[in-house]
Amino acid sequence: MDQFTPESSSPEDFRAALGRYATGVTVVTTVGNRGPVGITANSFTSLSLAPPLVLWCPARSSARFPAFETARHYAIHVLAADQLELCRRFARAAADFDGLPTEETPEGLPLLPGCLARFDCAAYAVHEGGDHAILVGRVLRASLRDGEPLLFWGGRYGDFLHHG
Repeated sequence: MDQFTPESSSPEDFRAALGRYATGVTVVTTVGNRGPVGITANSFTSLSLAPPLVLWCPARSSARFPAFETARHYAIHVLAADQLELCRRFARAAADFDGLPTEETPEGLPLLPGCLARFDCAAYAVHEGGDHAILVGRVLRASLRDGEPLLFWGGRYGDFLHHG
C-alpha cells in the first residue's frame, strides 16, 4: 500500500485514493434565478433519522453553486443503473431539462422521473467544507422504488455487474 500526505502530494493522488470508495450517484435539483437547476453529485449521505437529515457537498467552483447554497429547498434524486445519461446530462449543463417529463413538488422543485429514491428537502444548514460546502437538508418527503443503483468508483460509472 502506497502512503502519502495529501497536502504535500498532488491533488490527483488524493482524488485517486478517494476514488477507491464506491458511491451512489445523485442529481440534485432546485430553482434558481433563471429557472430549474440540476447538478450531478456523488457526495451524498444520510446524517440523522430524528430529525430526518441528509447532506451533500457541491463544489464552490461550480457555476451552479450559488443556486444551491442559497436554495430554501432542493430535491435529491438517487439514480438507477439505467440512468447514466441523466447523470451525464446534469454533469454537463445546469439547466438541461429539455425533453424531460418533470413534475414539481409543492415547493416548485423540478422532479426527475425513474429514480430509485428521492428526498425532497428544506435547507437546514450550510457548513464550510474547504473547496466544497456541506449542505444539510431536512427531509420533508421521501420516495423509493426497487432497482439497481448507478455507482461511481475509480472515476467510472457502472453498476454491480458492469463498469461504464
